[in-house]
Amino acid sequence: MDRQRPRGREKNITGPGKTVQKRGEGLNTGPVGVPGARGSGAQSSGTRASGGRPVGGFKLIILLAILLLGGGGGLTALIGGQMGPAGPSGPVGSGGLNVSALMSTLGGGSVSSGWQGQANTGRLDTSVDPAARAKRVKLLGDGKDTVTIMVYMCGTDLESRAGMGTSDLQEMLAARFGKNVSLLVYTGGCSAWKNNQVSSSVNQIWQVRDGGMVCLEKDLGSVSMTDPDTLAGYIRYCAERFPASRYELILWDHGGGSISGYGYDEKFARSGSMGLSGIQTALEKGGVTFDFIGFDACLMATAENALMLTQYADYLIASEETEPGVGWYYTDWLTALGKNTSMPTVELGKRIADDFVDTCARKCPGQLTTLSVIDLAELEATLPDSLNGFSKSASRLISAKEYQTVSNARSNTREFAQSSKIDHVDLVHLAKNLGTKEAGELADALLGAVKYNRTSSNMTNAYGVSIYFPFRNSGAAVKRAVDSYQQMDMDSDYIRCIRQFSEFSDYGKTASGVTASPLTALLGGYASGGGSQEVITQLLGSLLSGGSGRALEVDQEEMVQYLSQTHFDPAALRWAQNAGGTWCSICPRSSGLWCRAWS
Repeated sequence: MDRQRPRGREKNITGPGKTVQKRGEGLNTGPVGVPGARGSGAQSSGTRASGGRPVGGFKLIILLAILLLGGGGGLTALIGGQMGPAGPSGPVGSGGLNVSALMSTLGGGSVSSGWQGQANTGRLDTSVDPAARAKRVKLLGDGKDTVTIMVYMCGTDLESRAGMGTSDLQEMLAARFGKNVSLLVYTGGCSAWKNNQVSSSVNQIWQVRDGGMVCLEKDLGSVSMTDPDTLAGYIRYCAERFPASRYELILWDHGGGSISGYGYDEKFARSGSMGLSGIQTALEKGGVTFDFIGFDACLMATAENALMLTQYADYLIASEETEPGVGWYYTDWLTALGKNTSMPTVELGKRIADDFVDTCARKCPGQLTTLSVIDLAELEATLPDSLNGFSKSASRLISAKEYQTVSNARSNTREFAQSSKIDHVDLVHLAKNLGTKEAGELADALLGAVKYNRTSSNMTNAYGVSIYFPFRNSGAAVKRAVDSYQQMDMDSDYIRCIRQFSEFSDYGKTASGVTASPLTALLGGYASGGGSQEVITQLLGSLLSGGSGRALEVDQEEMVQYLSQTHFDPAALRWAQNAGGTWCSICPRSSGLWCRAWS
């Protein structure tokens, strides 16, 4: 991976009054695996099909590319890059891409025109299920609380390429709070910090205080930040040096969800990520009970992560979807906490989520964003039994040769980081799609435990908690998941359920018509009314950006109007062979001007 070195004088971030660069400047906010997007997993290289007769759906994508770009360069990235494997290999439907259906779905979600049931976004729930345990962290109230915030900032390429760690440090410096808030930052995991204070050679601990940064530990050696012992040592250090009535932990870096876990150390690539069992080990050795544990990282609002964290925190704040590289916005919620250190955690979480989603809407419009505040005390009481019942009901359907029912429910469920094929889906949406009594009870339990949920306006059916449910991958991937689950004492019935389901995955992919990428969805999905706003946005974004992956400010209403004025009926296309025997598409409306030959 190429590394971008800072140009000119590095930023000084140790004192007030310094120039603060615009957040996200120079950032590539693409999907998981693209530099600048907080996620994990490599970008799919994709494939190009060659030979054979062209396919009806694919040819319109080619024509659309020519229409928008004049034959432009975004097409290479679309076919062979971030959109995932695609290409004509056989007939896809009879009519190709149904543009009318496409237009009708621009306001919808990944598989439907909107939320399935009532959306739970933007509503703060302060109720508590009577079955929930008491919170382990007791707030003193009346502003008497002291707060120690531990930020574990593994800089990686987010910092070395785009300066996102430095940007977030600047946001922390801009916050105003008193001595009753201790804000500490552990730095490392990065080959080149884009400021003149943080070391690129050794790990350090800093305190953000009075608009400046004070180095508490200048040389902690060069050790991997995905080693659980490193995190555990930092937690113990903070608790011993800065005792408080409430502790908060924020894990800052890439995230890969339930199976891959958290973190990537740029200087210790071979050490891999810190899986959920590794996080559990670190928290156990750290010996601190947290008010909330937050992940300023991708894909960590999972049921598996939440169930593991119930022993160590009262709340989880995390994202179901990939996070745009700009990540959380720190200034405002830190200032608000400084004014009232006894602010209830659900209200603090609401501020964090609102700041994040609103900032992303301004800085990187069009990017899918989610952030939820999950009551772990309530989840601990309500999720295990309901997940057990859901798992048994799904297993019964599979055993009764009704696999297709489960397969259809899974394939129609909101999926996150779809191009990376990590098999994370929204658990409420999955339960609603399955439709059994036990599934309904699971959905109710989850909706009760999610106390606040915010999503971008173009995101639907993301209710706050995802889960690993394998459909795109099987075999070794499922075995790794099962091994991880067993280390965490995950529900045995759920393990049995996904094992059963994965055994039929190849059949299910064929029978339910699940698609492997947004491009494939465009080829065959729209004829039957499928499709989504984010699919077409991702497609057009790739085309218009030349494959750079940068967020583009494309007005959706203007795009709809433009497409409606310029599209043609794909049924009008006909195929013919030229004198050289090459197949080409001919559109009578354009007198053959839009002909695209396939070799």
